[in-house]
Amino acid sequence: MTANKVTPCCGGAAPCREEPSWFAHMLGHCLDYAREAHAGGRPIVGILCEYTPRELILAAGAVPVCLCGGSAETIPAAEQHLPANLCPLIKSTYGFSVLRSNPFLEMASLIVAETTCDGKKKMYERLGERYSMYVLELPQKPLRASGLRYWEEELHRFKAELETRFSVRITDERLREAIGVMNTERRLRRALAELMKRDRPPLTGRQLLALKSSISGIPAELEALETTRATLDAREGPPEYGERVRVLMTGVPMVQGAEWVLELLERRGGLVVCLESCTGVKPILDDVREDAPNPVAALAEKYYHLPCSVMSPNEDRLALLRRLARDYRADCIVDLVWQACLTYDVESYAIKRLAEDELGLPFLHIGTDYAVADSARVEVRVDALFESVRPRGRSGRGTRPDLAHAHRGPGRDRQRKAPT
Repeated sequence: MTANKVTPCCGGAAPCREEPSWFAHMLGHCLDYAREAHAGGRPIVGILCEYTPRELILAAGAVPVCLCGGSAETIPAAEQHLPANLCPLIKSTYGFSVLRSNPFLEMASLIVAETTCDGKKKMYERLGERYSMYVLELPQKPLRASGLRYWEEELHRFKAELETRFSVRITDERLREAIGVMNTERRLRRALAELMKRDRPPLTGRQLLALKSSISGIPAELEALETTRATLDAREGPPEYGERVRVLMTGVPMVQGAEWVLELLERRGGLVVCLESCTGVKPILDDVREDAPNPVAALAEKYYHLPCSVMSPNEDRLALLRRLARDYRADCIVDLVWQACLTYDVESYAIKRLAEDELGLPFLHIGTDYAVADSARVEVRVDALFESVRPRGRSGRGTRPDLAHAHRGPGRDRQRKAPT
């Protein structure tokens, strides 16, 4: 770890320790890694969603790179081709293509996408005019066994595409090796996330979000994760962390550059102890069976059951939030939805009912985009939320009722609801 330094991710007046140097310069390290791999003949494969199994790409000898855009600066260029009232993540990602300003994208031999939201699907058509695209057909009825069978078949087709395109053979042995690498990464990130269960976590939610890489399977990143976990495991956070409002945050992903809402929550006195989204714990909670007789089937089982809002019905998301609220002892739930993300926006009502009527937790829905010009409005609503939490008593956390016993039906603690 580097020396103490006050950083914007602290979310408060107390100094925090800067993240390890590897993560402080993560994008630069990833770019160096990708350029060296590209020069050595390894294909660069861009991915745009957590449903795409990185294990298959690694087993093909390629480098999986996340291409999701988090910059507001590329959105005006995207709006030359895409509607202004589209999701900012879609526009930002596409804007990098228009400007040709993402070196990972320009190096990519292939971009792998998936049929999640309609906005993404139509954007892929535009990307396909310039880049080699492969779109995975994702069934969206998780309770149907036929959907899982189709998804497994789709992954077999993707495997065959990688083998043909890159002239390799993805053996079960190579695939199990890649599964082991990704399981190691997930295990290390889970261990870091579980540090937030403490009364005084050794880091903030913003700092935890920074401890991830755009490229999976880099040995230096795995080493940095292990070192960071060991260092933080022996450390206790400052006393003021124990007095902050414990926030369970859910909703849309926050890719690098689009973290301003989380930062605002922590600046106003919150501590995001758990981020449920696909840039948080959702994709790392379950591993893939390394000893499965059919490794592709094992991959299909793991990835198909990610509780994204595109799934219908999406009861698994509610079940996951119940579990996380209990395990991380949340004081409130904040649901972030980017502009025009209709599936998450519609699900927000179900999350509100879960929070207020079942768990008895104050709830706040934040609908916004990448523009921080919206921050003053959001700040007022966050302050109101936190004021509704503080009467519970911040000093008696040890005697606070356990959420495992909070399922008392509608009406519990209705007077503590925050304005939404």
